[in-house]
Amino acid sequence: MWTAATLAGVAHDIQAVINDMSKDLGITTHIDLRGQPEVMNTSFGNLAQGLVIAIILVYALLVVLFQSWVDPFIIMMAVPGALIGIIWMLALTHTTINVESLMGTIMTVGISVSNSILVVSFANEVRARHGGTPLEAVIAAGKTRLRPILMTALAMILGMVPMALGAGEAGEQNAPLGRAVIGGLLAATIATLFIVPVFYTLLRRKPPRLHELDEKFAAEAAEG
Repeated sequence: MWTAATLAGVAHDIQAVINDMSKDLGITTHIDLRGQPEVMNTSFGNLAQGLVIAIILVYALLVVLFQSWVDPFIIMMAVPGALIGIIWMLALTHTTINVESLMGTIMTVGISVSNSILVVSFANEVRARHGGTPLEAVIAAGKTRLRPILMTALAMILGMVPMALGAGEAGEQNAPLGRAVIGGLLAATIATLFIVPVFYTLLRRKPPRLHELDEKFAAEAAEG
C-alpha cells in the first residue's frame, strides 16, 4: 500500500479531494492534477508499454532464430518467474513500484531470457546430434549449462547488492532497481533450471528442425 510519504500517495490523496469537490461543480467545469504526478503516470505508462513491447520483440526474434514457435514459448516461461520474484522482493522490502523498479524489471527480463536460451538451445543440440528423449536432452542441458547460468545470475545479483541496500548519499533513489533485479533473477534462475525444462519436456516432443534446415541450406549452397 502506498504511504503518505510517497509521491503516489500524496497524489492519491489529492485526487480523492478533487473527486469530492468535482461532485458539486458544473458539468462544464473540471479540475485536473498536473505537475510531478502527471509526469510520474506518463513514465509508468511508457515503461510498462516498453516492457510489453520488449517481450513481444524478443519472442519474435527468437521465432526467427529458432525457426519455431514452440521453442521461444518455452524460453519465455522464465519471464513469469522473474516477474513473480520482482513482486516478491518489492513486497518483502516494502518498496513501491516506481520508475527505477520498472527499469530493473526490463533488465531482469533480458537476463532471464538469455539464461533460458542456453538451456533450450543446448537441449536441441543434444537431440540433433545424439537423439534421445526430450527429458534426457534437457537433463544434459541442465548439467552442462548450470555453471554459466549460475555465474551470470550471481554476478548480476552480487553487483546489485550495494545498490539494493541504498548505501551512500541518495542511495535510496536507485535502491528499487537493485531490489527488483535481485528478486527477479533469484526467481528467474529457479524457473530456468526447473520450470523451463518441464515445459520443454511437455511441449518439445518432435525433434528440432533447425539443424535440418541448416543442412538443407548448406547442401543447396554447395550444389550452387
